[in-house]
Amino acid sequence: MSPISILNISSSRFILTGFPGLEVHYLWISIPFSSIYAMVFLGNCMVLHVIRTEPSLHQPMFYFLAMLALTDLCMGLSTMYTVLGVLWGIIREISLDSCIAQSYFIHGLSFMESSVLLTMAFDRYIAICNPLRYSSILTSDKIMKIGVAILCRSSLLIPPVIVRLKFLNYCRPHILSHSFCLHQDLIRMACSDIRFNSVYGLALVISNLLLDAVLILISYIMILHAVLAIASREERIKSLQTCVSHICAVSVFYIPIIGLTMVHRFGKHLSPLVHVLMGNIYILFPPLMNPIIYSIKTQQIRRRVQRLFYLKRM
Repeated sequence: MSPISILNISSSRFILTGFPGLEVHYLWISIPFSSIYAMVFLGNCMVLHVIRTEPSLHQPMFYFLAMLALTDLCMGLSTMYTVLGVLWGIIREISLDSCIAQSYFIHGLSFMESSVLLTMAFDRYIAICNPLRYSSILTSDKIMKIGVAILCRSSLLIPPVIVRLKFLNYCRPHILSHSFCLHQDLIRMACSDIRFNSVYGLALVISNLLLDAVLILISYIMILHAVLAIASREERIKSLQTCVSHICAVSVFYIPIIGLTMVHRFGKHLSPLVHVLMGNIYILFPPLMNPIIYSIKTQQIRRRVQRLFYLKRM
């Protein structure tokens, strides 16, 4: 049955797009994607397990890292069913309600990851610029309040724009650009007035992703200023090395977002395959890379992971 006939039969369902033109190779493509999802799950669970079981890691920096790992784990789980379902031939379409729910989790978790990265930048700023007051500023009570604030910021600001998707009239072809649902994809197919979604959505991006990026940049300018004031070259290098993992995590989060935004905005002439590839990088690259980055660059995590695998071999 053709996509057009499917759309005529069920107007409340949307066609998921895998890799256009490569349908005959889906089984082979599913192998690396299945491996990536397995690595996302195992890597982030390993980070959470190490932080939970190692008393020496019960510090603010690693509590924030646990928040990041949990966010990445949820991001992977939120898209796994549709992405692998399309490649395995299990599903081809998704209902409007499921699509709206998935878009809520994807965008909410993106905002949450941005908030956690901002908090981690603040943590590094306090640790380097005010080390003597570090433990008194970032107490367990304050860390818990920060976690609640991140959760509220990420989950309570999105519903107005997401819920309204339910009441839009979708008269354009119900073919999504990816094998998962995004807010900008749904409003592109709507024939109703989408000014509220466009303006509110832009305001969310500015007040979350863009503001967080600016504040992270400012925090690192202040960190750099403080580090350059240190007389010892060895101490300067040691201080900056504690920020390497976080800088890498910020890069793997924001670079795919910028790339996907550029493709959506200026890449209308590009192959649909490019859009699909950028969408999957945006969804999977940070959850895949963050556990690897922190396992390699953070000495405490690396030692604990090595000890964990050594005990398993015994």
